[in-house]
Amino acid sequence: MSELRDVVIIGSGPAGLTAAIYAARANLTPLVFEGLQPGGQLTITTEVENFPGFAHPIEGPELMDAMREQAVRVGTEVRINTIESVDLSQRPFTVKADDGSTVLAKTLIICTGASAKWIGIESEVALQNRGVSACATCDGFFFRGKDVLVVGGGDTAMEEAMYLTRMCNSVTVIHRRDTLRASKVMADRALANPKIRFEWNSAVKEIKDVTLGKVTGVVLESTIDGSTKDLACDGVFVAIGHQPNTGLFKDQLPMDANGYLVTDGVKTIVDGCFAAGDVWDTHYRQAVTAAGMGCQAAIDAIRFIEANEH
Repeated sequence: MSELRDVVIIGSGPAGLTAAIYAARANLTPLVFEGLQPGGQLTITTEVENFPGFAHPIEGPELMDAMREQAVRVGTEVRINTIESVDLSQRPFTVKADDGSTVLAKTLIICTGASAKWIGIESEVALQNRGVSACATCDGFFFRGKDVLVVGGGDTAMEEAMYLTRMCNSVTVIHRRDTLRASKVMADRALANPKIRFEWNSAVKEIKDVTLGKVTGVVLESTIDGSTKDLACDGVFVAIGHQPNTGLFKDQLPMDANGYLVTDGVKTIVDGCFAAGDVWDTHYRQAVTAAGMGCQAAIDAIRFIEANEH
């Protein structure tokens, strides 16, 4: 037998848990499926200093644990399952979990987020949150007066590099080619910035030093002749893009060329189905903006239920 729920939320990052808090306080007893990464991207972040309400930095996992506890306290049910399929062709929507259970949802809030693309080397994994980051806005503050690298050549990489020049001593962009992929406006701004230098035709082969537990430099490999050289730095920001977690909704909801959901604010083209956070936000990608979108999605879901029940 399938159970019927007023609000089902897929994803348990800031967007999903905020949506749950609002829906629970409206006595809708929302059901949250945590997914493969409970707590979202903040669980791989150390100190969070830009989330309102905390006078002192809070660890990312600690923040998400507190948010989860708050959601449960006000009436949210949280399940650890991942979702294998979703059918949006008719309401209530059909949501199938990896344990074989099926839930029918009067409304669905998609908060599956996006995952940062990484270089794919062992030292990168070992030094994440120890000098390796995928978010300059989140972590740039901790590198004041230091020398950092940005890996990438697109608009995101140029935005990250220019942002980092505000607090870092120097920023070096590592790019596999000899020209940037970024738009001309973004490329021109970065090339004209005196605090940004470029290492062309280069790829990061290794990040040092795993034995010290912090970033001290990188080994660069030429994409032309394979030669290598060492480059000292205090931090590495990987800016080669994000992969939205939208596979469940292929051929059901419109997406852009990169797989992000195309929405009207938090509303999808399917009545009763909403989306919040990095699953469609390609511009801000912050915990606080994701939380705000989760609030909006929940309020819209509440109003949708009220309108249809009357």
